[in-house]
Amino acid sequence: MQNSDKSGTSPVNTSDSAFRRFSVAPMLDWTDRHCRTFHRKLSKHAVLYTEMITTGAIIFGKGDYLAFGEHEMPVALQLGGSDPKALAECARRAQEYGYNEVNLNVGCPSDRVQNGRFGACLMAEPNLVAECVAAMKAEVSIPVTVKTRIGIDEQDSYEFLTNLIEASHQVGCDDFIIHARKAWLQGLSPKENREIPPLDYPRVYQLKQDYPHLHVSINGGVKTLDECLHHLDHIDGVMIGREAYSNPFLLSQIDEKLYGDAPFTQTRHEIVRSMYDYFEQEMTRGANFWHIARHMLGIFQNQPGARGFRRHLSENGHKKEADISVMEKALTFVPEHK
Repeated sequence: MQNSDKSGTSPVNTSDSAFRRFSVAPMLDWTDRHCRTFHRKLSKHAVLYTEMITTGAIIFGKGDYLAFGEHEMPVALQLGGSDPKALAECARRAQEYGYNEVNLNVGCPSDRVQNGRFGACLMAEPNLVAECVAAMKAEVSIPVTVKTRIGIDEQDSYEFLTNLIEASHQVGCDDFIIHARKAWLQGLSPKENREIPPLDYPRVYQLKQDYPHLHVSINGGVKTLDECLHHLDHIDGVMIGREAYSNPFLLSQIDEKLYGDAPFTQTRHEIVRSMYDYFEQEMTRGANFWHIARHMLGIFQNQPGARGFRRHLSENGHKKEADISVMEKALTFVPEHK
């Protein structure tokens, strides 16, 4: 069922050069709609991505995997799959739901993804990736983008990367998000693949120099605003993953520093309390308190009392009777400054 609260907001201009200047990465088990609702409290411009959702889940699953709220926009759907027809169908549904972008995952290295013949292993099949992109673009008018690594296993030359980029560009894809690490398809876990292969930012910069007409975003290991600004001297966009999740208040600087908006003025306590209406609304519909609250554990990162806040929330948020009173108690561990 399509979400119904799509009225009353201005459309997102995806052709604006500032669109996707900053984004929060798709992260399995993390960037669900509750997480995106929380992150949107901190930045109105950041593009927020769904978790990777497989075409099979969307087409054959019993749940509404595409549901999201108007308040989350701009929001992009990341798809996992390798069948052009299935991807085209999912892209069509995504556009009907109101997503601002559809992204094809060509970077996830997990065994489960490889067994389904999608994710990072698709880097070895640039023509198939291009077929998938072409099929999706034929169905939708919203941007179709590709997120990829810089290589896989021993196939990690610059030419290997550009073969993929050129094949997809030839069928109309102009927007690429590059995780600046290669992926090892055998021998490393997904977590190790996010940490062990060395980062190669210069290779991504080179890609932008050689293909200046493309919109190139960089992903991987970015943790600070200064790092974002440095990357933006070389490429078009920055995508942050784990740091945006573990230290979400970082997002409060984005609209001012990267988009020229007025400084963010709300305190961390005010941000937490601004979520209360959402808690009430979702819990009335049957949502579990912890499923929302868990995304907020990092809001006081590096602040006095943060450990007490996290401990109280972690120890009590799982309980069946948990409600906003648990959050209010957790807040008492952190000094409030106006």
